Amino acid sequence: MPGPALLGAAYAISEIFLGITRRSGSGAVSRDRRSLALLWIVIGSSILLAHYALSCPLGKLPLSSFLSLTGLALFLAGVALRWYSIFYLGRFFTVDVAIAHQHELIDSGPYRLIRHPSYTGAILAFVGFGLSLGNWLALLCLVLPITAAFVWRIRVEERALTEGLGNQYCEYMERTKRLVPLVY
Repeated sequence: MPGPALLGAAYAISEIFLGITRRSGSGAVSRDRRSLALLWIVIGSSILLAHYALSCPLGKLPLSSFLSLTGLALFLAGVALRWYSIFYLGRFFTVDVAIAHQHELIDSGPYRLIRHPSYTGAILAFVGFGLSLGNWLALLCLVLPITAAFVWRIRVEERALTEGLGNQYCEYMERTKRLVPLVY
């Protein structure tokens, strides 16, 4: 079974690949408001804090073997959902928040029930990564700030999409949830 360091490295490599290959083009209007930079800073800081939290013996979780397997399963499910969502969105997916010329609303596939399935996948991957560490303090150091950063980025993105797509996106927002089907 891969260890937490291997999981973290795999995720980092996939995100670096996205950062290099999926930036908005010259025909897009950037609305990112530095949310990508903030997200990377929060993720890096959270991983560093989680690493230090591992040294606290009070944070050790029971059933570490079971939780490591559960963590691995959640990590893989999260990464799979993230990449499926990215591929499904196709040319409209960029790592920076931007509205492309002739931008279209995608409301099928993983976008049928939730508006940000790639973010749901990323958060799920970090929950799995945190569980694989076997320490509840490390889990909290990862999940809470990273989720908060994604929630802020969602606000930035939804503002841009509302401005770019108008009433069509507003109607989509009314019939879907942000991250968890039927919940939030």
